[in-house]
Amino acid sequence: MSEITKLQPTELWKYFHEITLIPRPSKNESRIVDYIVKFGNDNNLKTYVDRAGNVIVSKPATPGMENRKGVIIQTHLDMVPQKNNDKVHDFLKDPIETVIDGEWVKANGTTLGSDNGIGVAATLAILASDKLTHGPLEGLFTIDEETGMTGANGLEPGILKGEIMLNLDSETEGELCVGCAGGVNVNIKHDYAEEKAPAGLSAYKVTVKGLKGGHSGVDIALGRANSVKLLFRFLMQAEADFGIRVAVAEGGDLRNAIPREASAVLLVPEIK
Repeated sequence: MSEITKLQPTELWKYFHEITLIPRPSKNESRIVDYIVKFGNDNNLKTYVDRAGNVIVSKPATPGMENRKGVIIQTHLDMVPQKNNDKVHDFLKDPIETVIDGEWVKANGTTLGSDNGIGVAATLAILASDKLTHGPLEGLFTIDEETGMTGANGLEPGILKGEIMLNLDSETEGELCVGCAGGVNVNIKHDYAEEKAPAGLSAYKVTVKGLKGGHSGVDIALGRANSVKLLFRFLMQAEADFGIRVAVAEGGDLRNAIPREASAVLLVPEIK
């Protein structure tokens, strides 16, 4: 059993631990959807999966609170699947390995999936509790938030009854956020002619690694380095100074994550 199950509040961390055991990269949420459906059925709560694959779990109001405005608690089920290059991990099969580092819960060499797994866990803890006084509640668990918002965009009209929606996909405890980070996608394609490597060049692989990375919206103003940018600054200077040729360059694989690692294979002429 993971050490995080000993943390407080126990119900929240119990659910988060269970969520970390379920592979759930974007567009592969079927197992976490099944988990939420089972949770609803086990707790005798009305549970519905819409055409887009979102799950809605409804809980009646506490007696005497039926006339209160209904509250919708919204989270998303998918996670960003990123890992360090030297970490062996299959996001379609393997559970997330959690570790406690001081005051923080982290993952060993991969993304943790707390975006938005901790929000999902909090919602489940609320829906399962018999100690809270509340009006009508609905848990809305959407799919594919990280790579297209297809769950939110495909939500069946009229399926929700509540008037107030709280989104738990936030970052800082004790703060209420109105609005969100935006993004623009730019797809650039450039054709080039390959050529054989000239004789007399030696091949070297250069890797930039060990960076913090982060979310391209929430963490973009923290001054964290982008491994792709650092790599190409080095390559441009090396080309000017030594006349290197680039055979391969790669880094970054998600539009909403600051790249942590990048590498290139260089052909370097003999320095005389």
